[in-house]
Amino acid sequence: MIVGGPTGAFVSDVGTVIILVFASSACLVRARARRGRLRAAWAGIGLGSVTYAFGETTWTWIETVRGEAVPFPGLPDIGYLGSTPVLAAALFLVPTPRKSAANRIRGLVDVAMMACSLLLVCWILVLDPLIGASDATALSLGVSLGYPLSGVVLITVVLHMFAVLHRDSPDSGPLTLVGVAMLIVGGCDSAYAYASLSSEYTSGGLMDAGWFLGFAVVFLAARYPGKTVTAATPDVAPGQAEPRAFAMLVPYVAVLAALICCALSYAMTGDVDAFVAWGRSVLILLIVCRQVLTLLENRHLTRHLEARVLERTAELQASEQRFRAMVQRSSESVAVVDADSTIRYQSESVERIFGWPAQMLLGHRLVEIAGRKSGPRIGAAIESVIAGPELFTVIEVPMRHQDGRVRLAEMTITNLLDDPAVNGLVLNTRDVHDAKELQDRLMYEAYHDTLTGMPSRALFRERLVEAIARCDGRDEVAILFLDLDGFKEVNDSLGHAAGDALLVQVAARLRAAVREEDTVARFGGDEFGVIVESLAARADAEAVAGRIAAALEEPFEVGERELHVAVSIGLACAADADDVEQLQRNADLAMYRAKSGGGDRLAAYDPAMLAGLVERLELEADLRVALTRDELALHYQPTVDLRTGEITGFEALVRWYHPTRGMVSPLDFIGTAEATGLIVPLGRWVLTEACRQAVAWGAGTTRRLKMAVNVSVRQFEHGDLAAMVAEVLAETGMPVDQLCLEMTESVLLTDTDENLAQLHRLKDLGVTLAMDDFGTGYSSLAYLRRFPMDTLKIDRSFVDRLGGEHEDEALVSTIVRLGRSLGMTTVAEGIEDSVQLAVLKELRCDYAQGYYLSRPLPAAEAGRVLEEGLATALGEPVASPR
Repeated sequence: MIVGGPTGAFVSDVGTVIILVFASSACLVRARARRGRLRAAWAGIGLGSVTYAFGETTWTWIETVRGEAVPFPGLPDIGYLGSTPVLAAALFLVPTPRKSAANRIRGLVDVAMMACSLLLVCWILVLDPLIGASDATALSLGVSLGYPLSGVVLITVVLHMFAVLHRDSPDSGPLTLVGVAMLIVGGCDSAYAYASLSSEYTSGGLMDAGWFLGFAVVFLAARYPGKTVTAATPDVAPGQAEPRAFAMLVPYVAVLAALICCALSYAMTGDVDAFVAWGRSVLILLIVCRQVLTLLENRHLTRHLEARVLERTAELQASEQRFRAMVQRSSESVAVVDADSTIRYQSESVERIFGWPAQMLLGHRLVEIAGRKSGPRIGAAIESVIAGPELFTVIEVPMRHQDGRVRLAEMTITNLLDDPAVNGLVLNTRDVHDAKELQDRLMYEAYHDTLTGMPSRALFRERLVEAIARCDGRDEVAILFLDLDGFKEVNDSLGHAAGDALLVQVAARLRAAVREEDTVARFGGDEFGVIVESLAARADAEAVAGRIAAALEEPFEVGERELHVAVSIGLACAADADDVEQLQRNADLAMYRAKSGGGDRLAAYDPAMLAGLVERLELEADLRVALTRDELALHYQPTVDLRTGEITGFEALVRWYHPTRGMVSPLDFIGTAEATGLIVPLGRWVLTEACRQAVAWGAGTTRRLKMAVNVSVRQFEHGDLAAMVAEVLAETGMPVDQLCLEMTESVLLTDTDENLAQLHRLKDLGVTLAMDDFGTGYSSLAYLRRFPMDTLKIDRSFVDRLGGEHEDEALVSTIVRLGRSLGMTTVAEGIEDSVQLAVLKELRCDYAQGYYLSRPLPAAEAGRVLEEGLATALGEPVASPR
């Protein structure tokens, strides 16, 4: 505790100077770490402390060093009183939330009310007694009065800062401490004024302890961590401009204090001087102004709230209308049911989907409406989701249409019983009958040959894997690969129709020649396979092969002709192979040995047959240098708009002009390129050349030709395909929306997640994506929804059968409608006659390709066709627009 006397005065003076130096330094240091008005506020507090330190230092010098009485008024008073405007300005610079003009005006009125109230209190308690009791000079009196007035100013500014400072504002805690410190300093200044005039002040007393405490709090505030502020941090938190209760009450508390002082003064003296009267009048005027401003603000706020309520109501109504429109026009039926399946809400879309009016279903239990077969399954599904909130399940159940048809429905049941807005189970039901039938049909097509009805290569492989896994020894499984001798000649001379008729009869004889437990499959073309499973598989396979050869010796009647074909058969046993692929390769090698030996014979696999791979290796070696020797070229097959007959684009197809072999068919080298990885550089070359040609055809014209380029699954597996495509587009100047990348369904079934990511990257570039040979693979509807495809290319095997059975037309029609429903365009491949073209136009297929329209052409010929148009297939020639 600081006490009086020379020692107390010395300790008090020096201690106060030291704490002022620390406080001012700490404030200036903190100011350097702040930005904007916050930096200015802390700098002002520091400068105010420096000014106060000047007064305290001169006081200490006179009193302690020189040992003289400090004159009053004197030089220290300049520092003491000079600090007040600096500190007040600094506190006014404290950042506050942004306010409206009305709020700013009300804030000024609040400051005036607090200042007037505090001035009245100060007049009654300090100023009036000092003036009345003082016999000092005018200067001494003026300086003395400056101290309580400084206190009034500081207290007013501090109260205003407390009212507007938000607790979430930067440095709100330290600034609150500064405010407390200024209240202490202001109170001590007022007490000092009275003590100076009555000569009762002595250094080292409790008053000095108050000043020391005040600036010690300033030092602590400057060192207080507070809220971290960076260059990106705003001065105040946005959205905090609304007045708080404290801010609203402070001016009235000050007025109340002033009125109480006035009342007490009047009670004690029975007199009211002019200053008090005028002060009260000013206060009344300020209160009236504040109330008027508050009333205006309340009216503005009321209008704003009413406008917001109207706006929000309109938004809710619009949102409800949109939701209702979406639900009613949705392809799904939406229902809300209780836990016992009683229907509480049913969207009107149920009548469009299942034929039942929505009102007819309300109040009935779904498990009863669904029937004896579907009701228990729906009930079990409901029980499974009731166990927990937001659980859901998806089931497929048959539902009866109002017209009596049974339709397969997919029902998603979601538990929203705990959601107060729903308080029920939500059922989303859609008719998947047609889609399921199409998927089953496509699945059957994928695993069966469409011409003969035999299992396809894919099903053959699956059954071979099962047979090997099922047998105790690998020598209990053998396979036969068959290739018809002379079939190509029949096709070339009599046409595809005769060839197909011959294959159907061959398939029938093969079925009759094999055992009931054997699997016989058609791989494609004139190639067949047989799986023989028995304890003596090799011997039984040889016997089956003999029966097959004998069965095919009899002539075939095709039309009015008798045709003779023989068969080359390759035999391989599972015991000679490490896996299914090697077993099939062995059978393939054996079949080629039989073929190369003149045909019409059986050849069993022998390891020496691997020598036959030499030719394939030579082909691979030649292919590796074909790019560098400019042996490759592109031919272009037009894509035609079936509505207008215009050529809308081309498909780029690679051709190989070998220096010794001549023209090598893509069927002979694309497979090798796939197997060896050469398809990656080959694919980039094809893409680059095709893009350059498309740019050349479009130069100087307004053509927007779509150039289609095939991509392989190996290209997806090798690096970033999207990055490669972007590089080629940039290199050639090809507009991204004119490029179409075609891929088979194998891309969708191999490393699905990674390929999906690559497809999305390609789609983000703006490239068009097409699924080639649609319907020959898995053709899952789930993949169609999941992968970002733009175009479906209907495989030529479907187009070949158009014009015959109505069922074949229905399948193509379903694919076209499926593509349209998914927002995809459809392209038919392999059109070979006018009947197929007419059917496709009738089915509203979008685009077409095929030899009937144009074969693949070299670039020069394709350019001429582009200029002149196609005349043979679509009537009047229509050239591509320039």
